[in-house]
Amino acid sequence: MMKQTSKTATILLANLVVSVLLANLVSAADTVEGRAKVRDADTIVVSGVPVRFDGVDAPELNTMAGRDGKRWMVNEVRDRHVVCELTGAKTYDRLVGTCFVGNTNLSAAVIAAGHALDCPRYSRGKYRHLETPAARSRISRSGYC
Repeated sequence: MMKQTSKTATILLANLVVSVLLANLVSAADTVEGRAKVRDADTIVVSGVPVRFDGVDAPELNTMAGRDGKRWMVNEVRDRHVVCELTGAKTYDRLVGTCFVGNTNLSAAVIAAGHALDCPRYSRGKYRHLETPAARSRISRSGYC
């Protein structure tokens, strides 16, 4: 009985070590690429890696604007190859990065389409000129921006 418990503990420890090493490899990567699954207007999952768009403030899914933004993003990335350049930062379960479909910066595109706002705390204002008046009037900027 003691040998079986020790063997099980060793296997569990080995699995934990492998999981930590794999997580560090992904988070240390400069880019992730592949097909994307959309969580909302500022978060996609690319090749199993959740990526939060750097410098973008999109409304939550419990709002009409949030649902519209997600629908727009689904249409933007559907059946397309997405490349995300990661910053090395993390927020909750997501890595932070700038994602592209071809030469289109998805952060800039979602803001220019009126489905999100610039988050100057993280973007240093680089997307502010893309904000639409309609988006400014219907989307509340998050306090953390």
